[in-house]
Amino acid sequence: MGEYILARGNGRHIPHEDKIFGISNRAKAMIAEKGADKVINATIGSLLDDDGNLVVLSSVDEVFKHLSPAEYADYAPIGGIKPFREAVQQAAFGSHRPKGYVEAVATPGGTGSLRNVIANYSDGGDQVLTSDWHWAPYNTIAGEIGRSIATFEFFTEDGKFNIDSFQKKSAELLAKQESLVIILNTPAHNPTGYSLTLEDWDHVIAVLQEEAKCGKAIALVIDAAYIDFAGDEEEYRRFLPKLEDLPENVLPIMAYSLSKTYTLYGTRCGAMICIAKTQEIADEFKRVCEYSSRGSWSNSAKVAQVILSRIYGEPGLLERVDEERAHYREMLIKRGRAFEDEARNVGLKIVPFDAGFFISIPCSDPDAISAKLEKEGVFIVPLAKGLRVSVASISEDKCRKLPAIIKAAMED
Repeated sequence: MGEYILARGNGRHIPHEDKIFGISNRAKAMIAEKGADKVINATIGSLLDDDGNLVVLSSVDEVFKHLSPAEYADYAPIGGIKPFREAVQQAAFGSHRPKGYVEAVATPGGTGSLRNVIANYSDGGDQVLTSDWHWAPYNTIAGEIGRSIATFEFFTEDGKFNIDSFQKKSAELLAKQESLVIILNTPAHNPTGYSLTLEDWDHVIAVLQEEAKCGKAIALVIDAAYIDFAGDEEEYRRFLPKLEDLPENVLPIMAYSLSKTYTLYGTRCGAMICIAKTQEIADEFKRVCEYSSRGSWSNSAKVAQVILSRIYGEPGLLERVDEERAHYREMLIKRGRAFEDEARNVGLKIVPFDAGFFISIPCSDPDAISAKLEKEGVFIVPLAKGLRVSVASISEDKCRKLPAIIKAAMED
């Protein structure tokens, strides 16, 4: 019997379970059997406190609990309610709003933004460009709508952003395609924690200025899901005005998510925000992306849109949210630094790390190492090129213990 019975494969290989959720479920089963003190579950892409409880900002939760039924139960417009579309631009850009014609369209998380960009700014059969270390669902999102992922080498041998590989691969794809979608996950890249520096951005802009001379359409997606857990919010947005230097046929689009920044994971809310050179391009962006939304999920959940609108409508409330997030961001940064320090101490090589939820470790047989660690009660995610550790989901103490355990498993 073939891989499918009644369903159609359509060129896809659909696994029997999602790899990350499958590993996480096995970790939870072991916790239930042996106790939380016997297990390190570093798979979860949500911020947990030191006791393993989901961190939910109390200031955001308070807004949630005081909404009226009409504010959370009614349909939202396909593109999002107007106060949300305005507030999400403030949230995404901070004080570094680029000059240009800006439009925002509500989406179910950053995932919805990526889906809509690929659907509207590439042709069927095209390849979408991202780094070789990348969030695995990019492949699923592209594959579901008849595209695929191509990669450039993220890092040079000395751990710098590999602009030469980026240039070579983007030129190669533009030579054979009529358009190109590029996804750069930064700052606090998933899964490595790397953030493009201002110098990196200068190089990226220069490459795209040159590549754009071919006249073809280029969509540059900044997947900024972790931007508010990278460090100082304004410092990590300093790259945004550089997007103003891109030519008319390169459209920057920010994929912004409320999941991490406002601990609203389950509400599935985000936005895709374009910075266009002309009003016509911005209007087109809004029209085609709302059309695609209607043809997939229709309209996004209203509740988180109202919450964000309320937060940005009350300066005192925004200040409370920012202060509370800063407390948890500092907790996360300490965990990342603890893991980084101990990895250095035990000689465990990690991929260049700056900040964020995840740290990655290069290795030649990730699945085998992951399976070996599971037997010891340590659960991490195997990727194509290595292992991903969620420092967001484990305590600072466990972050200090883990490098030596991983190092031993790799050497055994």
